[in-house]
Amino acid sequence: MKKIYNILLSFVFAGCLLGSCDYLDIVPDNVPTMEHAFKDRVSAERFLATIYQYMPQIGHPMYDPALLGSDEYGTNQNDYHLNLFHYWGDRMKLGEQNTNDPIMNYWEGRNDARNLYIALRDCNIFLENIGKVGPDLNDEDRARWIAEVKFLKAFYHFYLLRMYGPIPLVKENLPIGSSSEEVRVYRDTFDDCVDYICQLCEEAIPDLPLSITDVINEMGRITRPIAATLLAEARVTGASPLFNGNPDFQDLTDNRGMKLFSEEDPNKWNVAAVACKEAVEICKEAGISQLYEFNDSRYDLSEETRRGMSIRGASTEKWNEELIWGNPVNTSAQLQQRILPCFKDKDWSHTSGPIPEVYPTFRMAELFYSQNGVPIEEDVNYDHPHRYQVVTVGDDHTYYIKKGERTAYLNLYREPRFYADLGFDRGYWFGNGRTKDVGKGTASETPWIVAAKKGQMSGKTKETTYSRSGYFCKKMVHFEAATDANGKATYARTTYPLMRLADLYLLYAEALNESLNEPNDEVYYYIDEVRKRAGLKGVKESWSNYSRNPDKPLTKIGMRDIIRQERMIELSFESKRFWDVRRWKLAHIYYNQVERGWNVHQSTEQEYYNVITVQPLQFTTKQYLWPIREAELMKNSNLIQNPYWD
Repeated sequence: MKKIYNILLSFVFAGCLLGSCDYLDIVPDNVPTMEHAFKDRVSAERFLATIYQYMPQIGHPMYDPALLGSDEYGTNQNDYHLNLFHYWGDRMKLGEQNTNDPIMNYWEGRNDARNLYIALRDCNIFLENIGKVGPDLNDEDRARWIAEVKFLKAFYHFYLLRMYGPIPLVKENLPIGSSSEEVRVYRDTFDDCVDYICQLCEEAIPDLPLSITDVINEMGRITRPIAATLLAEARVTGASPLFNGNPDFQDLTDNRGMKLFSEEDPNKWNVAAVACKEAVEICKEAGISQLYEFNDSRYDLSEETRRGMSIRGASTEKWNEELIWGNPVNTSAQLQQRILPCFKDKDWSHTSGPIPEVYPTFRMAELFYSQNGVPIEEDVNYDHPHRYQVVTVGDDHTYYIKKGERTAYLNLYREPRFYADLGFDRGYWFGNGRTKDVGKGTASETPWIVAAKKGQMSGKTKETTYSRSGYFCKKMVHFEAATDANGKATYARTTYPLMRLADLYLLYAEALNESLNEPNDEVYYYIDEVRKRAGLKGVKESWSNYSRNPDKPLTKIGMRDIIRQERMIELSFESKRFWDVRRWKLAHIYYNQVERGWNVHQSTEQEYYNVITVQPLQFTTKQYLWPIREAELMKNSNLIQNPYWD
């Protein structure tokens, strides 16, 4: 009998994997065989759960390259060189990627990455054998499971595609006994890869449920909106500058003479816009048609605080109405532990309390709009040249900063997402055990005031408890996460967003804008819907009234810049910027600048509020794509290395 490789020795009940319960490893009594794996409904469902297990740990600071690999997050581990955790993403942006043993190698499953080619092999095993299950598996469920696996097969291909560019497609498994020449596979062309991913999604959509009805056991399983959104994202990725006619990749040709990248094709944006629109319509049909709004009646909140909770909750409120697809695995607890500031004066316990060593970079603090909804360097009313000066806060920031406090002008007159997403010295932090609004409770019930200078409760008291930029990520910490008097923390269970409606709206606005000669009302509508939740006026109104470049939204190029900045703000800290900056072919600009921050090593106002260099970032053209490990190239002479890694 054919043996299923050892991953099957760790079965996970599908209900536990996909629902809200803890995850259980079930070891079968005897060695699994193909016959056992598909002998009945229960065994087949266990195999299905195994395929879900290969999901990359998106949202985990150690295992997700799109967190610390992006210039939106940094870590203070470099200050004390303890390397307590494998922050591979941080090493990538410091220029440490290599061909000898690549960082986060999802091709082979090395350096804290899962082997997605084994995942694809499992997908094919399932699709080849699910028909063997007897009558206890009805036709409807069989069709649904097949559709789920086709989607997962598409997603695993897509995850590899964004990293490596053209990849060998695994449409079916090679037969046992294949010749040595047959196993030396070639990389398929990039366009063929995108088309195959979309084909799998199209095949899956009709047999997937529109929404999940068994919320307890099945949340996180694949639905029709998820598959439609992946199809849209794949089309947008294929149309984007990094992959659509990029001259840096035009010479990538294998030993057959096959060019792996095609010339630029503007029509790809038309195809992408159609795919995005169809995804929006499918989401609407499924009831995913409104952005999340915080409406918990237990809390008596001002309009400003409630808006901030809506912004935060879109990314942290479990299975909220905006979520298209959330990570069924709880990666958020690890992230929350490493970004929550200290809110007490004593040392924290590393085993149970926050370890605030991952922080938003200074670049992100400067990214958010002014209160008028335009970039701070464009706002005619914003004193951008003096943004680093320290000022006394007046009575016009009631729910953001206490009157009379002193902080940098950079922290004043900013849009609501700035205050919802970031914590900073002297700013309010709603949550962490304090859920009475400003002016509605005692001093121990109303929001914390972040004290981030050296020696203060949220500042540098020892080498692991501070932010090197002076900013903290408030957005990805659920407001009900809390620490007790002894520093022990309880982290609210959240659902890390893999896809949400605001993301899809902005993808559609981008694709539609790129497909047109100039933006139309529909482009404005979808970006303005996202801005509306943030309390901002529409793009045309905001730029017309407050920007030094009032006509910017009227042109395709101007709207391109606006949409990109809107994505970077709205989807900040959600594993999106890393991939967006790459597909826009802007990483060589963003990632070659120094990382900056306030002088957090100082305790006085005068010394603290000075911008210093934290560390230099390094990025060259070759880093747009992951390298294939040299040992793999030696085993398979038909593979070709990615550009500039030779």
